[in-house]
Amino acid sequence: MTKQVLIIGFARSGAAAAKLLRREGAEVLVSDPNLDLKDQRVQQLQAQGVKFTTQQNLELLGEIDLIVKNPGIPHSVPILKAANERGIKIEVEVAEAQKYIQGNWIAVTGSNGKTTTTEMIAAVMRAMPKATGHVLIAGNIGIPVSEVTPDSNKEDVIVTELSSFQLTDTPMVKPHFAVITNIFSSHLDWHKKRANYVAAKQNITRNQTSDDFLIINWDNPEWQAIAKTTNAQVIPFSRNNLSQDGAYLKDGWLYFKTEKVMQADQIGVPGEHNIENALAAIAIGRLNHIPVDVITKTLQTFSGVKHRLQLIGEFQDRTIYNDSKATDIEATQKALSGFKQPVVLLAGGLDRGDDLSRLRSDLKSHVKAMVTFGQTGPQLAKIARELAIPVVETVSVKSSFEPAFNFSEENDVILFSPAAASWDQFDNFEIRGDVFIASMQKFIQQKEQM
Repeated sequence: MTKQVLIIGFARSGAAAAKLLRREGAEVLVSDPNLDLKDQRVQQLQAQGVKFTTQQNLELLGEIDLIVKNPGIPHSVPILKAANERGIKIEVEVAEAQKYIQGNWIAVTGSNGKTTTTEMIAAVMRAMPKATGHVLIAGNIGIPVSEVTPDSNKEDVIVTELSSFQLTDTPMVKPHFAVITNIFSSHLDWHKKRANYVAAKQNITRNQTSDDFLIINWDNPEWQAIAKTTNAQVIPFSRNNLSQDGAYLKDGWLYFKTEKVMQADQIGVPGEHNIENALAAIAIGRLNHIPVDVITKTLQTFSGVKHRLQLIGEFQDRTIYNDSKATDIEATQKALSGFKQPVVLLAGGLDRGDDLSRLRSDLKSHVKAMVTFGQTGPQLAKIARELAIPVVETVSVKSSFEPAFNFSEENDVILFSPAAASWDQFDNFEIRGDVFIASMQKFIQQKEQM
């Protein structure tokens, strides 16, 4: 019998899932109230037999066997609540795509650092001598898993970044190597309580066996406790040298077990959090028998990921970083901790009710001046004034670089690290980062023409 599938949400993952399901012979209906029927992707899929609607009423459930939803859509929306009550299976695109993975599957999750860690691991795996397959990156990093797995083979390495949203609705995920970078309080507006969020992260290792590996940050008792729940072989990594059973930092050097790998200050991207990311990549590399010198060279030349503490240039002896991916307080705290130079911080964004006072000690220790914007801008500006930090409030990211530069002096860092989501003014953090970069480039160009 032909499977009847309803896809809720037509982002890139929805389009990829529709294409994959049609390839399998399913009857597919895509529902999205914001659907643009003139979209080229819509028209291409229509030609393949996919149906589309902007409606999202309960009548759509009809004879539906499976719902594939956009990961960010909560289960509280009426059509998903009704589907749950009727016992209709609900999953995300990753759940359908994972069954095609034949090769070495490495999956990464965490509150912060998962994208950089994913990219670092992929870079290390690409450097493997005499490799016969390809290293493919997919998942929350921006490329749907179903765009790469159907045509992969057993020689390939699949490195996936998985969010808590994806893991919530991919209950049977089973990577050979699972990486948990850290777990803080994040996305609680979606998960409702921390226990749900932590449980989603734990799904990455829940189905692993003794033949698999869990590479996990060891610098927090809660994370150590998670390691006790897995059947996989646990490989810890620790910036605080709390375990030498995996990868760790000791006396300025990064080790894997008894092997000295490289000096911490040789990593190609700054920040103590990138030491943690590098430790995870080192663990993966050595578990896959990649030589130490190859791993070292790869991490020395790793230049970072766009929008994630990305070095975007220098101007008049100021170093400028774009960290638009810092969508929560912890990410900005980590970014600030990576600099010894004075920092001019640009921050602000969607107000999700976070306690921004948690930034006070970080601002006091690292920040010489601030420029704020977005819904949280006034709160951040108030904290800055209480700490006697010079601050300018701006209307938008587009107008934020000039006052930041005017605050700065030679050898300063200008850091765009919002500590908030982008949705008050932008569709996503990538667009926000691009706007910041464009405003910086425009300002520099005008300065150079003076």
